[in-house]
Amino acid sequence: MSRTFPRLFPRARPARHSGARRRRVPGPADAARWVGHAQRLDPAARNLTAAVQRRVGTGPRADALHGVWLGQPVHPTLTGLPMSFWTSAAVLDFVPGSERAARALIALGLAGSVPAAAAGLADWSALHREQQRVGLAHGAASAGAWALFAGSLLARATGREASGRALALGGLATLTAGAYLGRHLAFPLGAGASHAESVSHLAPLGWHDLCRIYDLPDGRVTRRQFGYLSLAVLRQGSDVLVLADRCAHLGGPLHQGTLGEADGEPCLTCPWHGSTYRLSDGAVVHGPATARQPAFDSRIAEGGIVQVRPAQPGA
Repeated sequence: MSRTFPRLFPRARPARHSGARRRRVPGPADAARWVGHAQRLDPAARNLTAAVQRRVGTGPRADALHGVWLGQPVHPTLTGLPMSFWTSAAVLDFVPGSERAARALIALGLAGSVPAAAAGLADWSALHREQQRVGLAHGAASAGAWALFAGSLLARATGREASGRALALGGLATLTAGAYLGRHLAFPLGAGASHAESVSHLAPLGWHDLCRIYDLPDGRVTRRQFGYLSLAVLRQGSDVLVLADRCAHLGGPLHQGTLGEADGEPCLTCPWHGSTYRLSDGAVVHGPATARQPAFDSRIAEGGIVQVRPAQPGA
């Protein structure tokens, strides 16, 4: 054999496969992602979604639960109260002579969790399927925490203080797991965040040409490209109303939505989950969206060119 053969064709080394590496212990994020892909949860999610939507419906009650009046989802705000009450009660269990205060805090947490759960269910019923799976686990953990704290209060009322403390600690642990799933739902999965494109950085650049006004059909919403942004544009005679096309709720295409009116002003309803925005300024008319849709000022320049810029506050 030639002496150069080993140098040209070195002895083959065993291939390195990902499975040959040291196995990593799954973390909380891995568990949350697994829940998001658990399709076995879909039948329960579909049935519960239908029940919630029948109960909540649309209109003022649904808008109040979504937080349209607040400008952001109301569920995270409401959950702060029961979580604070129950955490404080668990801490007071280690302070001698604080039994009455702990009982009062647990009772307040049980009462405060009811509106928080109602708002959470309303928001959850208007999410995508992967988000709903994680939300279902989040809700189940929260319900389990409620049951444990209710059992804790009952045990204390019957003189079993030690059992009440143990149940409260179990409830706090379950509540923490549920809160983690809620944060996973809000941050990695983006539930509750605005999904509309950010346009405020374009304001200092002033007016930009969009298209000729005669290229826009009168009385019908169309999509026009503005650099990397998609816009939903409505021409009404010589007036042009413009919103960012990607819905703030979950990114639905507004140009495919339904044109309507509210208080005599034209509105646009998203085809995905029914969020309705006023075309003149992007204000939310009906949820589940709570964040204002980015709107654009428009004007007709020489030659019938439609020019746009991000709407100026107070203009």
